[in-house]
Amino acid sequence: MNSRTVRLQTYFFISWMTFILFAFPRIGVSQDVYPSRPITFIDPFTPGGSGDLAMRALAKEAEKYLGHPIVIVNKPGGGGSVGVSAIAAAKPDGYTIGQSVGGAPLFVLPFMQKLPYHPVKDLRYIIQYSAPSFGIIVKGDSPFKEFKDLIAYARQNPKKMTYGTNAPNSISNLIMEWVARKEGVQFNHIPFKASPEYQTALLGGHVLFTAGDFNHALLESGETRILLYLSDKRSEAYPDGPILKDLGYDISVPVMINVAGPKDLPEEIVRKLEDAFTRGIKEPAFLKVMKELHLTIIYRNSKEFTDYVARNYETYGKLLREMGLAK
Repeated sequence: MNSRTVRLQTYFFISWMTFILFAFPRIGVSQDVYPSRPITFIDPFTPGGSGDLAMRALAKEAEKYLGHPIVIVNKPGGGGSVGVSAIAAAKPDGYTIGQSVGGAPLFVLPFMQKLPYHPVKDLRYIIQYSAPSFGIIVKGDSPFKEFKDLIAYARQNPKKMTYGTNAPNSISNLIMEWVARKEGVQFNHIPFKASPEYQTALLGGHVLFTAGDFNHALLESGETRILLYLSDKRSEAYPDGPILKDLGYDISVPVMINVAGPKDLPEEIVRKLEDAFTRGIKEPAFLKVMKELHLTIIYRNSKEFTDYVARNYETYGKLLREMGLAK
């Protein structure tokens, strides 16, 4: 075989391989299509709560559209900041995402202590799909029939209007103090370690009302009664309960059940996750769980959710500074 023939054969071989590579890129080049393996989902709270159960139900539906399992990992601690820190510190490849919850980890703790993340700069917000059930609750036989009755009593009896929440400087506590400042009254706040404790105190007559999470069974049995639903949207479970804006209170309740990731998450991955979880919240099986948990669908897409977080970060930062609580 002469050199000219060899050169021609080499030329045709290279030309043919080039054609193959460009015409059929999957044959010659490895394509890493996201996702190609299970996704870890960090929940900043202990298992079994309504937000945790809702997330597990949604994960099952989103898996159908992502093609790989979503593994829930609970990382409680620090009022939710431990789990949020883990989300913010994760590699931005879409394989570790989680729930940023809002509330204290995003809008309170960052102004009161040094944290390894900035709520606006270090997280990528994908979707919000609900919020915990928070409300102003009184005993079933309470003389207070409407929220305005609480205000009237507080105005006539300074510091005698006692109420319980699950912690000092919780979102519920801050909202009540914001209302007190707006109405020119004083409430007497009594913090408890968890909602079952303040619910017991309410039934025992040790506080006049509670602000925050509540027991649905007690409400439905008539042992307790809701005066005001702490939410940005009317409750689907309790549609007759007024919400803050019905009374002219222009403050948000930024406690969200949601999906978020680290800040540098590529846009194409954000879109894929947003699409999968958005489609998941429309599935009948998920909607059934939400009804059983008495949770309302409150949907914000990635842009709306991002704007909502930034707006409330400024609002609650200002409130904490006015109250002398920000460091």
